[in-house]
Amino acid sequence: MKAMILAAGLGTRLRPLTDNRPKALVEVAGRTLLEITLARLHTFGVCEVIINVHHLADMVVDYLKANANFGLRIEVSREEVLLDTGGGLKKAAWFFLQDSNRSDEPFLLHNVDVISSIDLGRMLQFHRDHQALAALAVQDRETSRYLLFDQQLQLCGRRAGRDQNPELVRPAPQPQALGFSGIHVISPRLLPLIKEKGVFSIVTSYLNLAAQGEKILAFRADQYYWRDLGKPENVAQATQDLQQKVVPQ
Repeated sequence: MKAMILAAGLGTRLRPLTDNRPKALVEVAGRTLLEITLARLHTFGVCEVIINVHHLADMVVDYLKANANFGLRIEVSREEVLLDTGGGLKKAAWFFLQDSNRSDEPFLLHNVDVISSIDLGRMLQFHRDHQALAALAVQDRETSRYLLFDQQLQLCGRRAGRDQNPELVRPAPQPQALGFSGIHVISPRLLPLIKEKGVFSIVTSYLNLAAQGEKILAFRADQYYWRDLGKPENVAQATQDLQQKVVPQ
């Protein structure tokens, strides 16, 4: 199975931890975010990974080399200009389309700066059972940006904050606002359907495809541990959680 790790961001919110290293190499309980993510993916059968890099990219390349790629086949997608999540995935699409014998096999897309106990195996099975174009791990929690889903768990829009007017791309009488985890299971069929160019969020592509009737589904992950590691205080809390075995290592 293949996966992509989104690791190209500047890590601005993580300063001063990212003053002299990329966010992928910030440590939680003695392990880098990149190592933790790679280990999680490997546990669920991922053997081939592409990682996008930008800020202090050579440090990531040297780190992987020094650790023999953690026993995985790893490719690096260098971004001279930050492409955001959608642009980054589009640039790396070749990695998922190069093997015609595996052209239907879903792949994982995972932010490097999140940590969770989400069952990726269950999520993959959900994606397959529902023949989704993409399945997005979501939770009922407070966030600054929500994705909106209808009663069939299909993506129908987004909303900023609790009280803002929703942006709907499909009719939905009572859409449910859920927080996105930064973990996706995606069918390679999606890649040629991405029409956006340059710098763009993958959420923009999802919304445009949902408007066309494509099946972008919510995978409810409410029962699992999840934490965004975009701020130093969140890293400190995750370190404490790992040490206390609140989340599996």
